[in-house]
Amino acid sequence: MTKKELMKRYVLFIVGLFFEGVGVAFTKHGELGVSPISSVANVMNSLIPSLSLGTWLLIWNCLLLAAQILILRRDFQLIQLLQIPLSVLFGAFTDLGMRMVSGIPVEMYGSKLLMLVIGIFILAFGIELTVIANVVLNSGEALVKDISDKVKKPFGNVKVAFDISCVVAAVVLSLIFFHGKIIGTREGTIISACCTGFVVKLYAKMISRPVNTMLA
Repeated sequence: MTKKELMKRYVLFIVGLFFEGVGVAFTKHGELGVSPISSVANVMNSLIPSLSLGTWLLIWNCLLLAAQILILRRDFQLIQLLQIPLSVLFGAFTDLGMRMVSGIPVEMYGSKLLMLVIGIFILAFGIELTVIANVVLNSGEALVKDISDKVKKPFGNVKVAFDISCVVAAVVLSLIFFHGKIIGTREGTIISACCTGFVVKLYAKMISRPVNTMLA
């Protein structure tokens, strides 16, 4: 791979992060719940709103990176520390997205659902761009891969278990901090978990070949 192509791939990855951040912002603004991997950060943002959702996502991603280090130990590759500045960018893009959608009215349930659907499509588009870029995994996917390698189980199976764990953690935190109420995790979280992967596959069929051609 030439330096020029590598640079293109990192630029594409950052563009993908932008769409991911905006997608999370749309789902957050719809108030029906965010994607499973963002659900813990969403609950903490509801508890301590003085820290933005983007900041909580950065904190969450750093915790996921720390988990990778604990699992891999000496096998941890220093290149994976790039997850930190990329997580900073993702958090900043999410906060930018929150400002972009802040003026959109979501009083009606239909408008909330529309925000969720739009958010899923934007998020999935960003995910597919980062997959095509193929330079570094985000903290959540990297942790899933590390666990998958360690326990020798298929990535997809571990991913499902990881997403469920994130939702359970979010619900438990909500019950603890909000006196038995479930905050920030609703039907939108389940819809996002079930549908995002299918939309990513749709985008893969549509844009994978032309984008790879552009990179080469």
